[in-house]
Amino acid sequence: MAYVITQTCCNDASCVAVCPVNCIHPTPDEREFGSAEMLHIDPQTCIDCGACADACPVEAILPDDKLEPSQARFAEINADYYRAHPMPEGWNPLVPTPAAPRDRGTLRVAVVGAGPAACYATQELLERSDVEVEMFDRLPTPFGLVRAGVAPDHPGTKAVTESFEWSFRRDAFALHLDTEIGRDLTHAELLDHHHAVVYAVGASADRRLGIPGEDLEGSHAATEFVAWYNGHPDYANRTFDLSGERAVIVGNGNVAIDVARILAMDVEDLARTDIADHALEALRHSNIREIVLLGRRGPAQAAYSNPEFLALGELEGVDIVIDEADLELDEAGANAVASDPAVAMRVQLAREYAGSEVREGNRRIVFRYRAVPAEVLGTDRVDGVRVARTELVEDSEGALVARVTDDVDDIDAGLVLRSIGYRGVPVPDLPFDDRRAVVPSTGGRVDVGVYVTGWIKRGPSGVIGTNKACAKETVATLLADFDSGRLAPPRGDRRSLGKLLAERRPDRVDLDGWRAIDAAERAAGRASGRPRIKITERAALVELGRRRRRLPLIGAARR
Repeated sequence: MAYVITQTCCNDASCVAVCPVNCIHPTPDEREFGSAEMLHIDPQTCIDCGACADACPVEAILPDDKLEPSQARFAEINADYYRAHPMPEGWNPLVPTPAAPRDRGTLRVAVVGAGPAACYATQELLERSDVEVEMFDRLPTPFGLVRAGVAPDHPGTKAVTESFEWSFRRDAFALHLDTEIGRDLTHAELLDHHHAVVYAVGASADRRLGIPGEDLEGSHAATEFVAWYNGHPDYANRTFDLSGERAVIVGNGNVAIDVARILAMDVEDLARTDIADHALEALRHSNIREIVLLGRRGPAQAAYSNPEFLALGELEGVDIVIDEADLELDEAGANAVASDPAVAMRVQLAREYAGSEVREGNRRIVFRYRAVPAEVLGTDRVDGVRVARTELVEDSEGALVARVTDDVDDIDAGLVLRSIGYRGVPVPDLPFDDRRAVVPSTGGRVDVGVYVTGWIKRGPSGVIGTNKACAKETVATLLADFDSGRLAPPRGDRRSLGKLLAERRPDRVDLDGWRAIDAAERAAGRASGRPRIKITERAALVELGRRRRRLPLIGAARR
């Protein structure tokens, strides 16, 4: 028997650190880690100790004899990885023993953001006993895209927040929600009260298509739709027209698949999740029967991960439709299939879907490869999409790019969602690389005392756990600067910061306030047989959090 990593793998490598036989790869030290869809256990090396399953924060690791029928394919996916990546010899520990810190007093760090990148950075910092962390976020709730981005039918993935909560319990940690840097406190004021500031603000904008009709009513960013159905307070009042029978999603990455799945799922299945109530009600009245995903490249180069693609086949009452003519491989695709088991699996799954039966009365998710939108059609609102075929050609540097051809056709649709990626936005008082949409850094250091981690550092890539390795690098750089004496001591301490916040943001939500919000949502969910019922109005969140905040409003008083 061996253990198997399944769909909900978060890639944070907690399992790697505890494996006594080094049978989980790729590790953060390996080149493949940054682009890996998931981690894999070698069945030939696994000794069935179960340490990885205990360490996994999202319950993605199971013994092979406990796999559900829908998970059985993951045993093959795990084993296939080692055909292309044979087990390395020897054992290299994931985390080297850190050098003993010099006695420079307590390191004070401000972390701006409360998503997974911020939480992983906080965990890394609080590994040391001489660190205090103040976390700030403009929303009244923490956890960023784990709360507002992970699909509601993926509760296992959201379980990673439980490990973050452990850090929140430390006396050396303080949480300041509904507090915006640049509005309530300035960058300079953060530096006045801390040795260092770590920005983990993610990528809050979305990329645009740049085609005619993109701004017609009925055309939206998929990021807005995701935030809406997940109950993000900034998007709770948005409306999406679900009266038509067909929706077109531009893009075929994991976010696009999430959106397609939510549109196609049985509403009664969604009613058992933490989807926002307003979205659940809208989906109950949806007329959408077909969702078309447009992918710029062929099936070998598709942007979705195999676990997400495979899981679509388990949807009740939904057919996955692929035209076999779209599965013909170009030279680049054939080479990728021959050399990479993950690509071979991706193409094999597409072929299986193409050969499956399309059943009368079922909803459909249709994948169109080598297809891009040339224009969103309509006068006052969306009524279709003009789609152009693409072909792979070499650019001037020899790289393969998808070139748009003159071969076009029109698709009737009442809803268009572009899912072509998130984009970072400038951070006040920090440099910004507009082309890459990141704050440029070296090892996470923007300047001495100013650091970045997560998507604002590396761009919107990877999955939740990818932020852990990213945070390790940034925090290692920060700690090296502190231990070497490079960081200027702050002029203010935790008490003076508390006084400043009491003046500027007296109604902010602190850790006790978040716990009250969390408890209220969970209690409402239990009454309905759901994990939680999210409060989606900002005013209601702030009022509940404010009422339950401890007084006085000074972090030091909690000690």
